[in-house]
Amino acid sequence: MFDFLKYIQPANYYRLIGQMPLAVLCDVLVNVPDSNPYRTEKAWILDRLYNSLQSGIIPTVGQVRNPIQNVIITDVFDNYTFIRRYFSVVQVFYVFCVRLISFKNPLKEIFGLMNALWKVKREILVPILYGDWDHFQSKILKEKPLVSVIIPTLNRYDYLKDVLADLLLQDYQNFEVIVVDQSEPVNESFYENWKLNIQLIQQEEKALWLARNRAIKQSKGEYILLFDDDSRVEPNWIENHVKCLEFFEVKISAGVTHTLIGGGLGKKDHNFHLSDVFDTGNAMVHRSVFEKVGLFDRQFEKQRMGDSEFGLRSLLGGYNLISNPYAKRIHLKVETGGLRQMGSWDALRPKSLFAPRPVPSVLYLIRKYYGNQEAILYLIKNIPQSYMPYKFKKNKIMRLTYGFIFPLFLPIAFVAVVRSWNLATDKIEKGQSIAQLN
Repeated sequence: MFDFLKYIQPANYYRLIGQMPLAVLCDVLVNVPDSNPYRTEKAWILDRLYNSLQSGIIPTVGQVRNPIQNVIITDVFDNYTFIRRYFSVVQVFYVFCVRLISFKNPLKEIFGLMNALWKVKREILVPILYGDWDHFQSKILKEKPLVSVIIPTLNRYDYLKDVLADLLLQDYQNFEVIVVDQSEPVNESFYENWKLNIQLIQQEEKALWLARNRAIKQSKGEYILLFDDDSRVEPNWIENHVKCLEFFEVKISAGVTHTLIGGGLGKKDHNFHLSDVFDTGNAMVHRSVFEKVGLFDRQFEKQRMGDSEFGLRSLLGGYNLISNPYAKRIHLKVETGGLRQMGSWDALRPKSLFAPRPVPSVLYLIRKYYGNQEAILYLIKNIPQSYMPYKFKKNKIMRLTYGFIFPLFLPIAFVAVVRSWNLATDKIEKGQSIAQLN
């Protein structure tokens, strides 16, 4: 892949495409322009394959892995050409500035930048439509295997009531519901009189990943459907997850999420594509995946991105993730209960101004799989905007504004980042010790 992606997307799944044993880049090319804007032939080939990936071309079962997945394009001119074609001018200048302060050859950088700005146009992605979806007759839906819907909950009975009500209305009815209740106190009577197959696990420890792991172990279904306790779904939600697995002959259907606070669906979320997100609030996983790659890493307990790590581990283990636009949920992102009660709005925004930032598990994930350099690039790109309130995080004007006022937070930010880095180091060392014991 192109080396400059590390500046813009330092922790994107597909930056590790060379380590993935399965076919990701397809030889099916779309939107092929008349001329080659690159200096090297491999850069041109990778551009077209990247375009296909972003447009939604999904490998077929048994497709031979393309060895070009191992190639990394390092040519400065070709990298500037690539980011100009797929990212905004602001991002291009951002990369240029980061490379200058990294003591790269300024003449090369200036010539590469000017060449890209003057000669290269932004690529327009045309999404691939899978017209056969509407007429696809699923054999699995006719066989009706058991699905295990797993819901951890913490002090959210008002919202859990709506979640269970949505499950009652599902078109697909052969499922069990495993609720891991960590509330204080647990209201056992709440679960009475629901016409659902509910298995209740009462858990004293407030631990999300322990809860999900316990539920997976206790579940009986062939398919595990991971769900959140502050979500709403349509009646065809389970059905569309099951259908997706068979339609693409895969093991993981990654449903899309419309978050009411902090931003809605992205452009790509309206079409099928290989997902670069795994969300345990809306994902169906075949049981065999857990048997091969393991359960959730408890190093992420009471923190963030345990689901992202599992998604990456699944890709590295040989399982593609399909972003499924037909299995959509609305995420209420309520202020009480759940991970919000444990101290953070998201991976970058702890509730306390003086808490470690980002949440230490984020740096643990990035340093473990991508390296320290990528972790530093992640901090440079994201920490300035992390002081912006969560609800404005997709507002471009607010992001630019907070970029300018970030120097006011710099002393606090420095201490917060150092604390997070040190705590992440502890996690890495603990993980290595556990691996040696095993």
